[in-house]
Amino acid sequence: MDLIVTGKEGRWQARFGDRVWRAAVGRGGIAEKRAEGDGISPLGCWPIRRVLWRADKLAAAPVSVFPTAEIAPDDGWCDAPDHPAYNRPVKRPFAASHEEMWRGDDLYDIVVVLGQNDDPVLPGAGSAIFLHVAREGYTPTAGCAALSRADLLEFLALAGPQTRLCFRDGA
Repeated sequence: MDLIVTGKEGRWQARFGDRVWRAAVGRGGIAEKRAEGDGISPLGCWPIRRVLWRADKLAAAPVSVFPTAEIAPDDGWCDAPDHPAYNRPVKRPFAASHEEMWRGDDLYDIVVVLGQNDDPVLPGAGSAIFLHVAREGYTPTAGCAALSRADLLEFLALAGPQTRLCFRDGA
């Protein structure tokens, strides 16, 4: 069973079987990915690779069938299309453009790494497309999907090893 993220005009939801949760997606909505940094959540279904989490923010690793790993203060994710480490985890300091995984807000307290543009990695086809914790008010992401912390933990506990995250357009 897949987690289906769909909706339109700021009314996004994630459906997993009979469970439906409010969701956030990229500021560009759900569409065909055009380029790195376009703010689009990319149409398609993406396998779940692993779950990253902040041990200083959660008492234990999220319950999940997927591999889990703690996020360290020097963890980053390369988003520089011309760099050999593009769409890969890196250690900071890192000279090329990258996301800081150890954020000052709560968004990356739990990060579900999706297999979008990772086999093979194509420069500019999108990086760091995650499922993570939503901001208050479910404001748009940079291209990821986001759920409340409680909903994300519930989803991870229910998901099976073949579960994917699917971005679909329409209501």
